[in-house]
Amino acid sequence: MKTALTIAGSDSSGGAGIQADIKTFACNGVYGMSAITALTAQNTEGVSAVSEVSADFLEKQIEATVSDIFPDAVKVGMVSSAQLIDVIEKSIRRFGLKNLVVDPVMVSTSGSKLITDGGICALEKLFPLASLVTPNIPEAEILCGKKIDSAQDMEEAGKFLSEKFGTNFLIKGGHAVNDANDFLSFAESAQFGENAGGLWFSSKKIKNPNTHGTGCTLSSAIAANLAKGFALAESVQNAKRYLTDCLNAMLDLGKGSGPLMHNFKFFENI
Repeated sequence: MKTALTIAGSDSSGGAGIQADIKTFACNGVYGMSAITALTAQNTEGVSAVSEVSADFLEKQIEATVSDIFPDAVKVGMVSSAQLIDVIEKSIRRFGLKNLVVDPVMVSTSGSKLITDGGICALEKLFPLASLVTPNIPEAEILCGKKIDSAQDMEEAGKFLSEKFGTNFLIKGGHAVNDANDFLSFAESAQFGENAGGLWFSSKKIKNPNTHGTGCTLSSAIAANLAKGFALAESVQNAKRYLTDCLNAMLDLGKGSGPLMHNFKFFENI
């Protein structure tokens, strides 16, 4: 069985973070492992507290995991400080971790800030090591330093970031720019022939107010597909299809923006 490791924060309500990641790994056919960067007290209405793990303890978690069960892919999610990011960078290089998907989590769906200003700068050190970075519109705006108000802006942002960091970027368009269309910008566009300018992945925006953990779920599904040996573009397409199905299941839990139904496949014939 293929394996994947998530390095991210814990969500006590189970809708995002490592809980969403491991559910997504399992539902996409890979064995999931985790290294926790922070504990959060949160629910569908917001984050009330964050307790970061020590850098030493994070390093021990990663070492214990990969020295025994080496991951075929790695997803990095919420990392709240520069010290923890330094540990992750060191571990990636030390163990030769591959198929790295970085979801630059900066703000929760409910609007809570999840990373320090120093952490945002440090996070950029992981980008050149990644196979893919998956910012949403607000995150891409922070990374680019400019507003993104159109599909053309998304393309320009993706190309700018790919050139700057030498890796592939998936700019997610679900934050009011379009229906839910994402733009994949390639770092080495020449190898993609007619798609050298990048690829658009189109999908209809689903009228579901429960979107807690969508970013975590998409990035983890991409990592799971990379672990199984799919090419990058196909991994993104498969992951978007999975996310769409999770949303279409219309799970409705909690008083705020509720979680997705990651395990919808188990209930299709019930």
